[in-house]
Amino acid sequence: MPPTAETAQVSHRATYREVLAEPRFRLLFSTRAVAITADALRITTFSVLVFSSTGSALLSAVAFGIGFIPQLFGSLLLGSLADRLPPRALITGGYALTCATALLLALVRMPVAASLGVVALVSLATPVFHGASSRLVAQSLEGDAYVLGRSLNNIAGGGAQLFGLALGGAAVAALGPRRALAVSAVLYLGCALAIRIRLPRLQPGDGTPGSAGGDGGAVRASLRGAGLLLRGRTVRRLMLAQWLPVALVTGAEGLIVAYAGERRFAPGWYAVLMGCLPVGMLVGDLLVGRLLRPRARERLVVPLVALAGLPLIGFAAEPGVGVSSCLLLLSGLGYAYGLGLQRPFLDALPQDGRGQAFGLLGSGSMTLQGVGPVCLGAVAAVIGTGGAIALAGGAAVLTAGWILTWHPPASPALAPNRFAPSE
Repeated sequence: MPPTAETAQVSHRATYREVLAEPRFRLLFSTRAVAITADALRITTFSVLVFSSTGSALLSAVAFGIGFIPQLFGSLLLGSLADRLPPRALITGGYALTCATALLLALVRMPVAASLGVVALVSLATPVFHGASSRLVAQSLEGDAYVLGRSLNNIAGGGAQLFGLALGGAAVAALGPRRALAVSAVLYLGCALAIRIRLPRLQPGDGTPGSAGGDGGAVRASLRGAGLLLRGRTVRRLMLAQWLPVALVTGAEGLIVAYAGERRFAPGWYAVLMGCLPVGMLVGDLLVGRLLRPRARERLVVPLVALAGLPLIGFAAEPGVGVSSCLLLLSGLGYAYGLGLQRPFLDALPQDGRGQAFGLLGSGSMTLQGVGPVCLGAVAAVIGTGGAIALAGGAAVLTAGWILTWHPPASPALAPNRFAPSE
């Protein structure tokens, strides 16, 4: 029996060159990489600024994470705007708003509580801008090209984050925290101008009927859309599968500095340990995205989730620097499991709600990554950091077992669009 066009599209293995040949994706990809660099620069610099003015480690930590946790609430209350408003205006406005925020923090000496409130307020709108951008990527790339596009975004995002952290340290040392914040504002402004000039003017949903309208206000429509997404069993499972392992491993990562201190590693080794996870992530995404066919990636979802968790269990033995580095590197390789879930997740979404779904996916992940280190930190106070890291790894392995119960190796049940409430 000859293969159908749909089967051929699913089995086709795209290339990075093919993905980067798409002009709209190339623009969104490049501006997002610059924006992630600016994010890392702004977040770390703002944390330094708060610490220098208060001397409080707690407030410095709050400043570092204040932009993450409110995003889930923003997605629930405003997420529908990603499908209801023109994408060029939304994405340009998002970069312009973050630019204005960075400038405000750089130029105006506000009380710490007020500056934290400004950052939290702006972060409520972040899922709307990111959702609109992700929806355009899904419209620009089809089949395996979409999965490789997400892989490229992951690779560039990890590299840009590392570069932004390094740039933040250098900028603060050379210019001071306020001028370093102004540097991040310039980067955001460049992204806003690039989108405004080069992205075509598109209608909401790129002409998809019903995406721009909808009855009721934005908040009501957002809550209704989020409820519909989360009631769909397949969508809900795929979101949880993308949230939980990352939150658990990130929570373990948040204990690395304390672990290095407890084990009395030489100064500076904690930075090496923290760099092992992102390096593993980059290598894993590159290998799995480039070398494996689409079906192979989907079959490897469960083993890769297990790989993300199993090495962390080794921290129960409180290993030294060399073994710890290898364990974290191996755990980072497992992050590539997400590539095997991208196509099923996209197939499960309604055409007129993709922007909100992507915003909810990203904001939920960011929120759990902010909550994870706090929860594991509380556990570490009782059983020690090595035990808490091992516990996170064990929970990730259990998550792999849960995914196996509904995501068998062949994964046939996730191929069709199954956007329907659970029975």
